[in-house]
This record gives sequence, structure tokens and C-alpha cells, in this order.
Amino acid sequence: MNSKVVFITGATSGFGRATARRFAEAGWSLVLTGRRFERLQELKEELQAKVPVHIASLDVRSIDAVKEVVAQLPEDFRQVTCLVNNAGLALAPEPAQKADLNDWHTMIDTNITGLVNVTHTLLPTLIETGKGASIVNIGSVAGSWPYSGSHVYGASKAFVEQFSYNLRCDLVATGVRVTDIAPGLAETEFTLVRNKGDQAASDALYRTTTPLTAEDIAEQIFYVATLPAHININRLEIMPSRQAWAGFAVDRDKE
Repeated sequence: MNSKVVFITGATSGFGRATARRFAEAGWSLVLTGRRFERLQELKEELQAKVPVHIASLDVRSIDAVKEVVAQLPEDFRQVTCLVNNAGLALAPEPAQKADLNDWHTMIDTNITGLVNVTHTLLPTLIETGKGASIVNIGSVAGSWPYSGSHVYGASKAFVEQFSYNLRCDLVATGVRVTDIAPGLAETEFTLVRNKGDQAASDALYRTTTPLTAEDIAEQIFYVATLPAHININRLEIMPSRQAWAGFAVDRDKE
């Protein structure tokens, strides 16, 4: 097997699944990880006729699990060229004072600790790959633009942005590139998860507008990972054309 290898976390849905399909179209070998193994199996069955596919059940919050998955990669999948840190979630769309603390901890453990676990574990491999290797971290416009109900989610994505910049500084002499991709409104299972399975609440967010799709973001992930080796896109913020920034909130007395 001579194709390049991409390692994708959170490959069971949304951006991760679409990214797997996009890299498969280009002939890359795939390491697909996620918590829902049956979905990984379905994706492997879909794509293995095109490219080599290795799947592994993984909760990125566990450093021991991350290390085990990486250590057990088959020989043909060990030399990773691109890491896509996609695993993440948002919970508790209500104001901070009404949020469940457990939801805050879950977001921190997944969006921050999980990303750090996978990145640190694969760094030696990516540095060995060297010129042209890429780390693509999935952030969010919420990391830069605050809004009500974003509290810990937005803060976790601000971490992703700054961590990506800091990695760039540390890796500048290694040839390993780092990109923070920050999507805006995109229609995936993301909002369904955030609303704990409330399909009506999820549908309401996207109704009467035109959001981004998972395939839109997958195309940009593939783009930054396949640029000539001397080019690094530091951050790519992507919104649908029908989304922009809101004005400042102002609390007013009732007249």
C-alpha cells in the first residue's frame, strides 16, 4: 500500500464521515475512529472497495484508549500524513446559569482534552512524516464570536484556535502544517446532539435558510491538507453566505 494515510476522529457522522468519503475519492488510506462502532463498520463497507480502511472504536477523552488505538495500527496505516481532529460536540444551549455542569465537563473533556490526547500521541508520527504532513483541527466561529448559550462550547473552540496557532510555532521547523477550520452554521447531527435528540429544535435552526453541509467542510479539509507542502493555511473561517455577525446585545428597561 503506497497511498497516504489520513487519521480521522469522530468519523461516524457529520464532518468526519464526509471527510472520510472525500479523502477516499482521492485514493487516501483511511484510519476512521469514533464511539459508534456499527457506524464505522458501515462506512468501512462503503469505502473499502476504493481504498484501504482501518476502523477503531475510540473515545478520545481516554488517553489510554488513544494510545492503544495508535499502538495497534496495522503496519500499512502507521505512517499518518494527515490528522483530522474532528471529534467534538456542543451541549447545553441554554444560558450558563441554567446549564448542567456535567454537560460543561463533557464538552471540555471531548473538545479540549480529547483533541490534546490524539494530537500529542500522533505528533511523533507526523513529525517523522515531515514535509507536507498536516494537522487539521475543527474549531468553530463560536471560538471567536460570542453568543448566548455558547459559554463552555465557545470557550473550548477558542482553545482549539489558540492551540493550533501555538502548535504552528512549535512545529515550524518540522514541515508539519497546522490549520484551524472554523465552520459557521452547518446542518449535521451536531444540533441534534446539542438538543439531546430533539429533532424539532434541530430542524428549526436550519429552516428557511441555507446552511453549510458536511460536504462543504470536508472539501475545505481536503483542500488545506493537499496544498503544496510549502503552504500553510493558519485558520479558515467558513460561514454560509446567509449568515453574518449579529449586533451587540443590549438590556433595556421596560417603558
